[in-house]
This record gives sequence, C-alpha cells and structure tokens, in this order.
Amino acid sequence: MERAVGTVVRGLRAPIINQGDDIEQVVVDTVLNAAKTEGFSINDRDIVTITESIVARAQGNYASVDDIATDIKAKYGDKTIGVIFPILSRNRFSLILKGIAKGAKKIVLMLSYPSDEVGNHLVSIDELDEKGINPWTDVLTEKEFRAHFGYQKHPFTGVDYIEYYRSIIEEEGATCEIIFSNNAKTVLQYTKHVLACDIHSRHRTKRILKNSGAETVYGLDDLLNKPVNGSGFNEAYGLLGSNKATEKTIKLFPNNCQPIVEDIQQKLKTATGKTVEVMVYGDGAFKDPAGKIWELADPVVSPAYTSGLEGTPNEIKLKYLADNNFPHLKGEELQKAIAKYIQNKKEDLAGSMESQGTTPRRLTDLIGSLSDLTSGSGDKGTPIIYIQGYFDNYTK
Repeated sequence: MERAVGTVVRGLRAPIINQGDDIEQVVVDTVLNAAKTEGFSINDRDIVTITESIVARAQGNYASVDDIATDIKAKYGDKTIGVIFPILSRNRFSLILKGIAKGAKKIVLMLSYPSDEVGNHLVSIDELDEKGINPWTDVLTEKEFRAHFGYQKHPFTGVDYIEYYRSIIEEEGATCEIIFSNNAKTVLQYTKHVLACDIHSRHRTKRILKNSGAETVYGLDDLLNKPVNGSGFNEAYGLLGSNKATEKTIKLFPNNCQPIVEDIQQKLKTATGKTVEVMVYGDGAFKDPAGKIWELADPVVSPAYTSGLEGTPNEIKLKYLADNNFPHLKGEELQKAIAKYIQNKKEDLAGSMESQGTTPRRLTDLIGSLSDLTSGSGDKGTPIIYIQGYFDNYTK
C-alpha cells in the first residue's frame, strides 16, 4: 500500500541538560523512549538533530565577562579599540560588549546602517532615501545620525540599540564614541586597533583592515579561542555563536561535536540495527520577511553531522514534469510516468531544466532550518528533533 505521508518531523522532549551530563546517552535514550511511547519505528536514513545549546551545556562551555575583559587586555593593552559591525542583539552581543568595555579605556563603536549584518534595522532604507543619504559612501557621527533619524526603537525588542550599547560601554568605565559606516576602513581614521565583530563577512573585513594599515586586528572568532583562566572556549569560532547565559556569563558554541554525532549514530545502530543520520544545529538559515531579520547569527548552521548529510538535494520539480514533459497525461498515467522519470533520474541534476525551482542549499542548512523552526528558542522543551522520510520521494 502507498504511504500517504512524506516527511514527518517530531520535536522530542528531553530532560534539562546540565554540565557533565552524558549528552550522547541522553539523546539515544530520548529517541528510543519517544519511539516506544509514540509508537513509531526507527528506520535507516531517519535523522536526529540536536540543538547546539544542550551540547554546550553538557560540556560546561561557559565564560564570564571578566574572562572576555582579560583576553581584550592581553590583545589590545590600553589602546583605543575600534569595535566594528556588531549585530544588534541583547542575547548575542550585550555581554560580549560588556566584557570588551571592561577591558578597554576607550571604544570607537562603528555600526553598520541601515541594518546590522543579520537584518536588525536602525532605520529603514526608505528613510535613507528620504534624507538623501547613501549608506555605502556616507559616514555619520552619532549627532548627525540623531539629527536625521531621531531616537528609534527596534520594533520587536523595543530597544534603542545606539543608546543601549553606549550605556553598556560607559557603565564599565570606558569612553565611547559612536559612528555609522559600512566601510571597514572608516574606523582607521579613529584608531589603528580594531575588533571586527561581524560574523559571515569577518574574513573579508579583517583582510581589508590589515591591507589598509591597521596595526592590531582581531575578530570575535579570535577571542576565547582558547581558555582564559580556565574558562570555556571555542577553538574554531571563539565568541561567535555565543549566547547570554546569566547577567555575567555567556554560553559558547560547543566544541568538538563530530565525535558526539558519530557516537550517537553508533549507539542507535547498536540498539536498533538502523543507520540514523545525526547532526548538531544552531540557528536556521532563513529570513523573516516582516522583520527582515536573517536568522543565522551563528557562524554555521551545523558544526557537526554524519556523512549521510553531506551534499545538496538532487530533486526534480514535479510540476515542471507535469506541465512540460507529460502535459498530455492525467491521473494514474501521469503518476506512473512521473514515478518512472524519478526512478531513472541522473545522479547529478545540476543545470537540468527538470530541477529548476528546487531549493539549491546544502542538506545541513535545510535540515537545520527545519529543526530550528520546530524546536524554537522558547519553552517548547524539544531540543532534539526526529525527522523521518526526508530522503523519500514520490516513488516511495
């Protein structure tokens, strides 16, 4: 009998994870218990995804504002620091900025505009047009910015991030000067010692700064990329991907996740005889059309995944086949023709007309987005996602 359902996604409720917990066994037990309780079978090529947060919690990968300040002092001394292109986020950046300010005497904070890297807007592009301001060429002081646009609060958070970030810096005893520019070289008119806080464009920003005469250049990925006074750290990403934990501590992106996903896969294989794919995920990679926020504030969607999740989808657009290859067929004849076409499709459909309109993204990015939307970031209590039928097609 034909299956009537394709992909099924379940958010699995798990215990609250604490430092030192055996995260691999917790995940395996949660999956096996859910399958037993909810009455679903575990199959080859099912997928288990685990939010990075519970992996980092189990690892105890935390650091304090003081740890960040210590690293800043070691790298910059008493020099004025140009802190450029941070995202506008209480969760993601406020404590990082607090630590930077605690380790500095003066900060020149350079904000990109009209929005940050992930789409949080200070002003709208329409307001720039009305004022005749070109964000790619015009540099604004804080006074000039206020004169043009006044005091605006983020529509979702209700925060004036300019004032908020200034208050964080000054509360730590550092002097603060704020400017607005989208050109990394602008900050070199104020200081030659720069901290690039952008996420996905950080390598380009650091290269531009170094080639333009900057004397000290680091990124957030260079802070806490090794322990400071016994703190947590992330060798690959430093402070990127961190979140606020308490008023004085942050949780960093998890370390060394590849052995974790492989161990979970092996434990499930031992328990069920099935090969289940496993990945750790952070932010999904999608954009909110209303708020214009691009969700991906982590350095990557997935820091680790099993080999079966490598690559991109190799899919055919069904409606293209129906409208172009088989417009003369209907009903069962059409279904059989399309099924046969799918069964005989090429190993690589890149460039073929039959695949146009399918999503050209990596599997891990697609599955990470699916998982992030399922688990959410609130109180659902489902940090483990179980996905079935993702690799099925119309013929299964």
